[in-house]
Amino acid sequence: MQMNKLLLALCLIAPLCLAKDVNYCDKNTEYGVKVSGVEISPYPVARGKAATFSISASTVEAISGGKLVIDVSYFGWHIHSETHDLCAETSCPVTTGDFFVAHSQVLPGYTPPGSYSLKMRMYDGNKKELTCIGFDFDIGLASSLADS
Repeated sequence: MQMNKLLLALCLIAPLCLAKDVNYCDKNTEYGVKVSGVEISPYPVARGKAATFSISASTVEAISGGKLVIDVSYFGWHIHSETHDLCAETSCPVTTGDFFVAHSQVLPGYTPPGSYSLKMRMYDGNKKELTCIGFDFDIGLASSLADS
């Protein structure tokens, strides 16, 4: 959890981070987990290098476990899905109040640059949807292949 706080502090002072506006998947649904923002570092995301997505959220009920389902689209085309254990991305159990979910991933060097859309759904251990958000992010031209 200390790493998440350090990352958040670095994003506040470093120009390579970007806070993204998030949209709920269904504006008429009252989700149990409220997302206040997403920090992406570095921004834009660089091909072949680690990128971290940190999500600030709050919950009114404790969460003992669950999963995150992530779907990525490129120019409107669904290109990638993955599922993660919620407790691998944050400290469990999640107590009521504020918490962070952080996920780091290295994108392959051949990932096309451009604008992407990400949809993230969070479920509890009973498969109840706790939240569903979407946001856009960019992948830049830089890659580790160019650095070598």
